Amino acid sequence: MKEGSKKVISALCYFSLFFAPFLFPISVYLIADEPEVMEHAKKSFLSHLLPIIAVPLGIIIIFETQYHLIAIIISALIFGTLTLIVMIWNIVKGIKVIVS
Repeated sequence: MKEGSKKVISALCYFSLFFAPFLFPISVYLIADEPEVMEHAKKSFLSHLLPIIAVPLGIIIIFETQYHLIAIIISALIFGTLTLIVMIWNIVKGIKVIVS
């Protein structure tokens, strides 16, 4: 595989957060034969899992605290911030892969 193709596929794994969060990285991981591309696919897939785990945790916290406003606000801040950080991290990693 050409170096340019490896970079593009690796970057798309990170950017796939916007168009195919789980499908694209796991497909690349299973199909690719380049260790570098597989590593990026694995990292991006794991980073795409964090928001999916955060949402149910926030819902559980809200239900367990019987819909207290403070719990709702704190959950939204914590898990919203986590999701935003993951999005920014994926964008930065995708750009770094292309630039490097």
